[in-house]
Amino acid sequence: QVVIVESGGGMAQTGGSLRLSCTASGNIREGYSAYTMSWYRQAPGKERRLVAFINSGNGGLTEYADFAKDRFIISRNNGLKTAYLQMNRLSSEDTGVYYCKASIRAKDYWGQGTQVTVSS
Repeated sequence: QVVIVESGGGMAQTGGSLRLSCTASGNIREGYSAYTMSWYRQAPGKERRLVAFINSGNGGLTEYADFAKDRFIISRNNGLKTAYLQMNRLSSEDTGVYYCKASIRAKDYWGQGTQVTVSS
């Protein structure tokens, strides 16, 4: 079983920044670099949505939701088995629970989420 733990959430002011971390542990048989890492978010009363993902390998392909482009940056450090989401120019619409997912061969492993609250 792969265990995913997110951290770095909290409160931020409009226009501010937060950096989320997502660390994997447990039975990572194929090696952490083989996993595609994704960030999702779920705003209150809304469905969970993809924010960004980064392909397996060493900082390979990245993709972002339109609302995240030019503001958020996803990255990974395979040696630390950690993925990051740098969030800049935050707005109240970015408030929600942020989840990290590790994916390999059609298997997904989710974390418990970290709360992000943006206020003016």
